[in-house]
Amino acid sequence: MTKNYTIKDILDKVKKNKRWPDLKIIQKAYNYAVEKHGNQLRKSGEPYIIHPTNVAYTIAELGLDEKTICAALLHDVVEDTEATYEDIEKEFGTEIAEMVDGVTKLKQIQHATIEENQVENYRKMFLAMGKDIRVIIIKLADRLHNMRTLKYLKRDRQIAISQETMQLYAPLANRLGLYSLKWELEDLSFKYLYPEEYKEIVEGIEQKREERLKFIEKIMKDIRINLKKQHIDAEVTGRAKHLYSIYRKMQRDNKTLDQIYDLFALRIIVNSVKDCYAALGVVHEMYSPMPGRFKDYIAVPKTNMYQSIHTTLLGEKGTPFEVQIRTWDMHRVAEYGIAAHWAYKEANYGSKKGQKVVSVQEDKLAWLRETLEWQQELQDPQQFLETLKTELFEDEVYVFTPKGAIKVLPRGATPIDFAYSIHAEIGNHMVGAKINSKMVPIITPIKNGDIVEIITSENSKGPSMDWLKFVKSTSAKSKIQAWFKKEKKAENIEKGKEAIEKELKRIGMPYAELFKIEYINPMLERYKYKNLDEMYLSVGFGAITANRIIARMLIEYRKEHKEEPKIEEKIEELTAQKNSKTKPSSSGVIVKGIDNCLVKLSKCCNPLPGDEIIGYITKGRGVSVHRKDCVNVSELLKEENRIIDVQWYNQEKVTYTVEIEIFANDRNGLLGDIIQKINDSKVKLLGVNAKATKERIAITEVTLEVDSLDSLNKVIREIRKVDSVYEVNRKK
Repeated sequence: MTKNYTIKDILDKVKKNKRWPDLKIIQKAYNYAVEKHGNQLRKSGEPYIIHPTNVAYTIAELGLDEKTICAALLHDVVEDTEATYEDIEKEFGTEIAEMVDGVTKLKQIQHATIEENQVENYRKMFLAMGKDIRVIIIKLADRLHNMRTLKYLKRDRQIAISQETMQLYAPLANRLGLYSLKWELEDLSFKYLYPEEYKEIVEGIEQKREERLKFIEKIMKDIRINLKKQHIDAEVTGRAKHLYSIYRKMQRDNKTLDQIYDLFALRIIVNSVKDCYAALGVVHEMYSPMPGRFKDYIAVPKTNMYQSIHTTLLGEKGTPFEVQIRTWDMHRVAEYGIAAHWAYKEANYGSKKGQKVVSVQEDKLAWLRETLEWQQELQDPQQFLETLKTELFEDEVYVFTPKGAIKVLPRGATPIDFAYSIHAEIGNHMVGAKINSKMVPIITPIKNGDIVEIITSENSKGPSMDWLKFVKSTSAKSKIQAWFKKEKKAENIEKGKEAIEKELKRIGMPYAELFKIEYINPMLERYKYKNLDEMYLSVGFGAITANRIIARMLIEYRKEHKEEPKIEEKIEELTAQKNSKTKPSSSGVIVKGIDNCLVKLSKCCNPLPGDEIIGYITKGRGVSVHRKDCVNVSELLKEENRIIDVQWYNQEKVTYTVEIEIFANDRNGLLGDIIQKINDSKVKLLGVNAKATKERIAITEVTLEVDSLDSLNKVIREIRKVDSVYEVNRKK
């Protein structure tokens, strides 16, 4: 049961954290939020004020200042009540008002797609985060409380919100070192996305809890005794590993819960860096360390400021367990990440005037500075989202220049990434590379600890467009793209014009009819282009697609021509067709009350007969059919007047294309065995794409033609029986 915190809990927590807190302003913000939210209720039926109060308590728990706590209490008033930015600024000052504005979603503005609107909200959030990092901490605390109370929402909303949390908010918390938030966000998302697996792990851990606790308590006792003998003052604690990290380990190593022993991690917290290494010597003397499982994040900290020594040791009967060793300062940063850094900078043991906002100029936030740079370039929402997720998710490798300086790059980075991380001119004039003094192809992936040397030449013709396929860092991508923008401007403008003309031809609209000043200007303003040439350059260069530009201009065109009837009229017109017998579409779906209607099975979720489905009336492309559990349905349901009843037609045999993904431990003859099972299931195989990772995990994607959900489930069951296969999923 989630505890609901009160304003008293918040004030008590602030008093505990700080010597001279300004409690009056926090109480004032709370009273203002109570007044503005009035009788509003949450989905749970509870008063709305419970939500901002819980968000503010998380902020207080992280040790942030009074102004951030006030912004947390007020974070929904501009979005959900009649209060404005100006009202907040007048009552509480510019600093709090700007934080509230940073967390506030944009009003629904007219974009070509719902997805575009969502991306604009992310973009706004990141820009606000660039000015003041506290904005994103409030946003994460807001998401955490929403996840804690997710049970009150419908299943489709639970799935959509959990996926967004897993893809965006948990990695963001990780990037900022807010591990206390990251773990809980991941575990709560896991609970809703994989309920069966979640339940299995919870029950499995509970069964052997006593046995594991005895094992870990004995080790802790022995370590405490030996540290004391060496006069090392330390606190030794044990904690259960988080559920989602256990699940990921089971998936990665293809193990059952019984085969995973290090479900507990030990933590040794000492007073100095010297004691960290002394404690490491003690535990390595007591237990054998596992080869390849030692990481020193004290000598080389993570980019989110995390520092600790990690080592995995073998206990009695060869049972492995993990030990983390750190100082108290490191522990504070490990729990609260950037928030701890901010609280430290605030100088809260001096006068109240000692406050200082951490800006993105801090070296620790270099990745964020780059994020803000590349996001200005990406106008296409899909590209923006993909790059954002990549930037948040990437693991890192630590490599050295020949002079011994450390560079941190995304896992899988190449010497090209390394060259551009030094300087754009080094990358632009690069002609070769050496790794550990050996000449290598410039697309060779770099490993941890490699010494990389870049060979340049003044006669270099510049980067190749092919490099974009191999580089991993957004910094390198943006610098390569900037070179091509500058060097091949005329060529790209021409390419952009051709792409626009080709798209206009496809939709059957003359250039002169659409490219009028009254349609051009809103598009230029929306995408922040100074003139048409800049827009053509962007299209030719690939920063935005031609159809997105045209879609934006068509919004204005249709307004003027009143070409697009209201959706209600469209439904009336469709349903007015009187037919004695409703026929199915070629996709085997009946649209209630409408005959000869264009129906398209949506590619985002590939519905099959037997799946629960809904219909969505699109603009000019008939009805798109989605599974009810599709991730996009929650967005579609916002436009209720576009939703229409659809059902499967049973009297005619129709076939459907579906893709499934198969994960297995690689071995000889694996692909042949999979294909044999598919043939035995009397299902038509349309295509196969197979690859193996460095870890010898075989990932096989197969495209099948099936006539129903039952047929698909049958073939999936058969493939699961193949030796070495450990997971089979229908692609989302």
